[in-house]
Amino acid sequence: MTTADVAHLEKVTGAVEVAASGERRAAKPKRRRWELTAVGVVLAALFLVPFIVMVLGSLKSRPEILRIPPTYFPESWHPDNYATMWDTPETPLAFNMASTVIISVCATVLVLLVAIPAAYYTARHKFPGRAVFLGLVLVTQMLQPTVLVTGLIREFFAIGINDTWLAMILVNAAFNLSFAVWILHSFFASIPVEIEEAAMLDGLSRWQTLVRVSLPLVWPGIVTATIFVVVSCWNEFAASLVVLTTAENQPLSVALTKFIGQYDTSWQYVFAISTVGIIPVVILFAFIEKRLVAGLTAGSVK
Repeated sequence: MTTADVAHLEKVTGAVEVAASGERRAAKPKRRRWELTAVGVVLAALFLVPFIVMVLGSLKSRPEILRIPPTYFPESWHPDNYATMWDTPETPLAFNMASTVIISVCATVLVLLVAIPAAYYTARHKFPGRAVFLGLVLVTQMLQPTVLVTGLIREFFAIGINDTWLAMILVNAAFNLSFAVWILHSFFASIPVEIEEAAMLDGLSRWQTLVRVSLPLVWPGIVTATIFVVVSCWNEFAASLVVLTTAENQPLSVALTKFIGQYDTSWQYVFAISTVGIIPVVILFAFIEKRLVAGLTAGSVK
């Protein structure tokens, strides 16, 4: 074998080894991706089990739910639970659903209308006591409506709005405003001032700069604040139980307790109402998932 043949053979052998090494490197990420997928499926299943049990329970009859030993899947399906629950004597669920939606939406809109200009001002103006103000904003997040419910009820009676949607809209807005201001302040502060200065040099006013330049840049933060405020208002229970005494004005979180008695509980309706109650939130998450993730991870990569 000549020297040229030996060199050629070594070259071919090296190329084969490089190709094999590349295949092994490509196989490792693929195998790891499958492993991570399997772990993700297991974790998702663990988180979904309570919801699956709830949905299956809503399709059972009450005796079947209380049966010992329990059955995991309904022996006889009762989808009519979702129809009959609206006509139960415990509470007017249609009004309760409407109350939940109206209070949550109006409180969220009010929070955004106040939080956006407040966060923008604190991010762009270094006024005396700004750090103290932001600290107090954060401290108010530690308070819960139940702590101040006595004083709130006295104020609502004094101004004549007790047992009204307006009262709960104000309560929810007040106790979620601090979170919205804090998170939006961080987003506005991350925008370079030079961008706004260039916009104002082009003739835009401060208000036009906020609406046309800054708001599109902090849209992930607005979505993040919105979803957290909506969920907080949607799940609020303690203040609603005390402030709203009329059955038609109470939200679903309070109406649900009417089906749980000391000696008897309509579990099929409890499960069905809980399922209906989480559907709007799930739909909301599905629509804004990408922007929510962008808002939660903003600033994590520089």
